[in-house]
Amino acid sequence: MKRNIVIATVAALALVGGGTATALANTGDDESSAAAKKSSVQLKDGDRDNDRDDDRYDDDRSDDRDDAKENATEAKAAKITAADAIKAALANQSGTAVSAELDDEDNGGLVWDVDVLGKGSTWHSVQVDPGTGKVLGSHTEQDEDGDASRVAAALKGASTTAEDAAQAAAAKGTVTSVDLDDDGTAGAWEAETSNAKGAESDWKVDLQSGKVTADRSDSHDDSGDNDSDDDGSDDNDSDD
Repeated sequence: MKRNIVIATVAALALVGGGTATALANTGDDESSAAAKKSSVQLKDGDRDNDRDDDRYDDDRSDDRDDAKENATEAKAAKITAADAIKAALANQSGTAVSAELDDEDNGGLVWDVDVLGKGSTWHSVQVDPGTGKVLGSHTEQDEDGDASRVAAALKGASTTAEDAAQAAAAKGTVTSVDLDDDGTAGAWEAETSNAKGAESDWKVDLQSGKVTADRSDSHDDSGDNDSDDDGSDDNDSDD
Protein backbone atom coordinates (compact mmCIF):
# COMPACT_ATOMS: atom_id res chain seq x y z
CA MET A 1 0.00 0.00 0.00
CA LYS A 2 1.00 3.60 -0.48
CA ARG A 3 2.88 5.39 2.22
CA ASN A 4 0.98 8.31 3.73
CA ILE A 5 2.23 11.82 3.05
CA VAL A 6 2.65 12.47 6.78
CA ILE A 7 4.96 9.49 7.10
CA ALA A 8 6.99 10.67 4.12
CA THR A 9 7.15 14.14 5.68
CA VAL A 10 8.44 12.75 8.96
CA ALA A 11 11.03 10.69 7.08
CA ALA A 12 12.25 13.85 5.36
CA LEU A 13 12.41 15.64 8.69
CA ALA A 14 14.45 12.79 10.09
CA LEU A 15 17.16 13.52 7.54
CA VAL A 16 17.21 17.19 8.49
CA GLY A 17 16.46 17.17 12.20
CA GLY A 18 17.89 13.90 13.42
CA GLY A 19 16.57 12.83 16.80
CA THR A 20 13.64 15.24 16.93
CA ALA A 21 12.04 13.93 13.76
CA THR A 22 12.74 10.36 14.81
CA ALA A 23 10.88 11.03 18.03
CA LEU A 24 7.94 12.38 16.05
CA ALA A 25 7.90 9.31 13.84
CA ASN A 26 7.99 7.01 16.83
CA THR A 27 5.18 8.97 18.46
CA GLY A 28 3.04 8.57 15.35
CA ASP A 29 3.75 4.86 15.21
CA ASP A 30 2.87 4.47 18.87
CA GLU A 31 -0.41 6.33 18.42
CA SER A 32 -1.39 4.21 15.39
CA SER A 33 -0.50 1.01 17.21
CA ALA A 34 -2.51 2.04 20.26
CA ALA A 35 -5.51 2.90 18.08
CA ALA A 36 -5.24 -0.44 16.28
CA LYS A 37 -5.48 -2.27 19.60
CA LYS A 38 -8.87 -0.61 20.13
CA SER A 39 -10.15 -1.43 16.65
CA SER A 40 -13.22 -3.63 16.39
CA VAL A 41 -11.49 -5.45 13.50
CA GLN A 42 -8.75 -7.74 14.78
CA LEU A 43 -7.18 -10.06 12.22
CA LYS A 44 -5.69 -13.38 13.19
CA ASP A 45 -2.11 -14.16 12.18
CA GLY A 46 -3.36 -16.75 9.73
CA ASP A 47 -5.55 -14.12 8.06
CA ARG A 48 -2.75 -11.61 7.70
CA ASP A 49 -0.03 -13.77 6.20
CA ASN A 50 0.81 -17.32 5.35
CA ASP A 51 4.57 -17.22 5.76
CA ARG A 52 6.06 -20.69 6.00
CA ASP A 53 9.60 -21.94 6.47
CA ASP A 54 9.05 -24.84 4.10
CA ASP A 55 11.07 -24.35 0.92
CA ARG A 56 8.11 -25.56 -1.10
CA TYR A 57 6.44 -22.21 -0.48
CA ASP A 58 9.52 -20.05 -1.01
CA ASP A 59 8.65 -18.74 -4.47
CA ASP A 60 7.22 -15.56 -5.93
CA ARG A 61 3.99 -17.17 -7.05
CA SER A 62 3.20 -18.38 -3.54
CA ASP A 63 4.11 -14.98 -2.07
CA ASP A 64 1.80 -13.24 -4.55
CA ARG A 65 -1.08 -15.52 -3.64
CA ASP A 66 -0.44 -14.99 0.07
CA ASP A 67 -0.45 -11.22 -0.48
CA ALA A 68 -3.65 -11.47 -2.49
CA LYS A 69 -5.33 -13.49 0.27
CA GLU A 70 -4.27 -10.91 2.84
CA ASN A 71 -5.54 -8.06 0.65
CA ALA A 72 -8.90 -9.79 0.18
CA THR A 73 -9.22 -10.48 3.91
CA GLU A 74 -8.51 -6.87 4.87
CA ALA A 75 -10.79 -5.41 2.22
CA LYS A 76 -13.64 -7.73 3.24
CA ALA A 77 -13.13 -6.97 6.94
CA ALA A 78 -13.46 -3.21 6.40
CA LYS A 79 -17.16 -2.39 6.61
CA ILE A 80 -16.42 1.33 6.55
CA THR A 81 -15.39 2.61 3.12
CA ALA A 82 -12.47 4.92 2.43
CA ALA A 83 -14.90 7.76 1.71
CA ASP A 84 -16.73 7.22 5.01
CA ALA A 85 -13.44 7.02 6.91
CA ILE A 86 -12.39 10.36 5.45
CA LYS A 87 -15.75 11.87 6.40
CA ALA A 88 -15.37 10.59 9.97
CA ALA A 89 -11.83 11.95 10.22
CA LEU A 90 -12.90 15.40 9.01
CA ALA A 91 -15.75 15.45 11.51
CA ASN A 92 -13.13 14.90 14.20
CA GLN A 93 -10.43 17.19 12.82
CA SER A 94 -11.09 20.16 10.56
CA GLY A 95 -8.91 20.63 7.53
CA THR A 96 -8.32 19.04 4.13
CA ALA A 97 -7.98 15.28 3.83
CA VAL A 98 -5.00 14.38 1.65
CA SER A 99 -4.78 10.60 2.08
CA ALA A 100 -6.47 7.55 3.59
CA GLU A 101 -5.02 4.08 3.91
CA LEU A 102 -6.35 0.81 5.26
CA ASP A 103 -3.54 -0.28 7.52
CA ASP A 104 -2.98 -3.49 9.46
CA GLU A 105 -0.73 -3.05 12.46
CA ASP A 106 1.65 -5.69 13.81
CA ASN A 107 -0.74 -6.35 16.69
CA GLY A 108 -3.43 -7.47 14.23
CA GLY A 109 -5.64 -4.42 14.48
CA LEU A 110 -6.99 -2.93 11.26
CA VAL A 111 -7.47 0.85 10.99
CA TRP A 112 -8.11 3.54 8.45
CA ASP A 113 -5.26 6.04 8.76
CA VAL A 114 -6.38 9.41 7.39
CA ASP A 115 -4.01 12.37 6.93
CA VAL A 116 -5.58 15.80 7.31
CA LEU A 117 -3.82 19.04 6.48
CA GLY A 118 -4.83 21.62 9.06
CA LYS A 119 -4.09 25.32 9.36
CA GLY A 120 -0.63 26.49 8.44
CA SER A 121 1.90 23.67 8.51
CA THR A 122 0.00 21.32 10.80
CA TRP A 123 -0.67 17.70 9.91
CA HIS A 124 -3.25 15.57 11.69
CA SER A 125 -3.18 11.77 11.47
CA VAL A 126 -6.57 10.34 12.39
CA GLN A 127 -7.22 6.64 12.97
CA VAL A 128 -10.74 5.42 12.17
CA ASP A 129 -12.22 2.03 13.08
CA PRO A 130 -12.96 0.20 9.80
CA GLY A 131 -15.71 -1.78 11.49
CA THR A 132 -17.67 1.01 13.17
CA GLY A 133 -16.48 4.32 11.73
CA LYS A 134 -15.52 5.52 15.21
CA VAL A 135 -12.42 7.68 15.58
CA LEU A 136 -9.95 5.68 17.66
CA GLY A 137 -7.24 8.29 18.04
CA SER A 138 -5.27 11.08 16.41
CA HIS A 139 -2.01 12.92 16.68
CA THR A 140 -0.63 16.18 15.33
CA GLU A 141 2.74 16.92 13.75
CA GLN A 142 4.35 20.10 12.52
CA ASP A 143 5.73 20.15 8.99
CA GLU A 144 8.97 22.05 8.82
CA ASP A 145 9.98 20.84 5.37
CA GLY A 146 7.50 22.73 3.17
CA ASP A 147 5.36 19.74 2.24
CA ALA A 148 2.22 21.33 3.68
CA SER A 149 2.57 24.42 1.49
CA ARG A 150 3.28 22.31 -1.57
CA VAL A 151 0.26 20.08 -1.01
CA ALA A 152 -2.00 23.05 -0.30
CA ALA A 153 -0.85 24.68 -3.53
CA ALA A 154 -1.45 21.48 -5.49
CA LEU A 155 -5.01 21.23 -4.20
CA LYS A 156 -5.86 24.92 -4.64
CA GLY A 157 -8.82 25.20 -6.99
CA ALA A 158 -9.31 21.43 -7.16
CA SER A 159 -12.92 20.36 -7.68
CA THR A 160 -12.41 16.78 -6.51
CA THR A 161 -11.70 16.05 -2.85
CA ALA A 162 -10.09 12.93 -1.41
CA GLU A 163 -13.58 11.77 -0.39
CA ASP A 164 -14.86 12.36 -3.93
CA ALA A 165 -11.91 10.42 -5.35
CA ALA A 166 -12.54 7.50 -2.99
CA GLN A 167 -16.20 7.39 -4.02
CA ALA A 168 -15.33 7.52 -7.72
CA ALA A 169 -12.68 4.79 -7.48
CA ALA A 170 -15.07 2.55 -5.55
CA ALA A 171 -16.73 1.75 -8.88
CA LYS A 172 -13.56 -0.19 -9.74
CA GLY A 173 -13.31 -2.28 -6.57
CA THR A 174 -12.83 -1.92 -2.82
CA VAL A 175 -10.71 1.18 -2.22
CA THR A 176 -7.85 0.46 0.17
CA SER A 177 -6.01 3.75 -0.21
CA VAL A 178 -6.30 7.18 -1.74
CA ASP A 179 -3.49 9.70 -1.88
CA LEU A 180 -2.47 12.84 -3.69
CA ASP A 181 -0.43 12.01 -6.78
CA ASP A 182 2.89 13.46 -5.71
CA ASP A 183 5.03 12.87 -8.79
CA GLY A 184 5.59 16.56 -9.41
CA THR A 185 2.53 17.22 -11.53
CA ALA A 186 -0.10 16.65 -8.81
CA GLY A 187 -2.88 16.56 -11.37
CA ALA A 188 -4.72 13.66 -9.84
CA TRP A 189 -5.51 11.57 -6.82
CA GLU A 190 -4.05 8.08 -6.73
CA ALA A 191 -6.36 5.30 -5.59
CA GLU A 192 -5.71 1.64 -4.99
CA THR A 193 -8.45 -0.96 -5.15
CA SER A 194 -8.70 -4.65 -4.35
CA ASN A 195 -11.09 -7.08 -5.99
CA ALA A 196 -12.76 -10.13 -4.44
CA LYS A 197 -9.67 -12.25 -5.07
CA GLY A 198 -7.29 -9.70 -3.58
CA ALA A 199 -5.81 -8.49 -6.86
CA GLU A 200 -4.82 -4.84 -6.57
CA SER A 201 -5.28 -2.18 -9.23
CA ASP A 202 -4.08 1.42 -9.35
CA TRP A 203 -6.14 4.33 -10.61
CA LYS A 204 -5.83 8.07 -11.14
CA VAL A 205 -8.75 10.36 -10.34
CA ASP A 206 -8.53 13.76 -12.00
CA LEU A 207 -8.48 16.67 -9.55
CA GLN A 208 -10.87 18.69 -11.69
CA SER A 209 -13.20 16.31 -13.54
CA GLY A 210 -13.13 13.38 -11.11
CA LYS A 211 -12.62 11.02 -14.07
CA VAL A 212 -11.08 7.67 -13.17
CA THR A 213 -8.41 6.18 -15.43
CA ALA A 214 -6.04 3.24 -15.03
CA ASP A 215 -2.63 4.14 -13.62
CA ARG A 216 -0.33 2.42 -16.10
CA SER A 217 2.81 3.66 -14.36
CA ASP A 218 2.19 1.70 -11.14
CA SER A 219 0.07 -1.29 -12.11
CA HIS A 220 0.41 -4.56 -10.25
CA ASP A 221 -1.44 -7.81 -9.72
CA ASP A 222 -1.12 -9.78 -6.48
CA SER A 223 -3.50 -12.52 -7.46
CA GLY A 224 -0.87 -14.85 -8.88
CA ASP A 225 -3.03 -15.67 -11.89
CA ASN A 226 -4.54 -14.04 -14.94
CA ASP A 227 -8.18 -13.90 -13.92
CA SER A 228 -7.88 -11.02 -11.46
CA ASP A 229 -10.29 -8.90 -13.47
CA ASP A 230 -13.26 -11.22 -13.13
CA ASP A 231 -15.00 -8.75 -10.85
CA GLY A 232 -15.28 -6.19 -13.62
CA SER A 233 -12.45 -4.01 -12.29
CA ASP A 234 -10.31 -4.45 -15.37
CA ASP A 235 -8.46 -1.70 -17.14
CA ASN A 236 -10.78 -1.87 -20.14
CA ASP A 237 -13.52 -0.03 -18.29
CA SER A 238 -11.26 2.70 -16.98
CA ASP A 239 -12.80 5.33 -19.20
CA ASP A 240 -16.36 4.71 -18.05
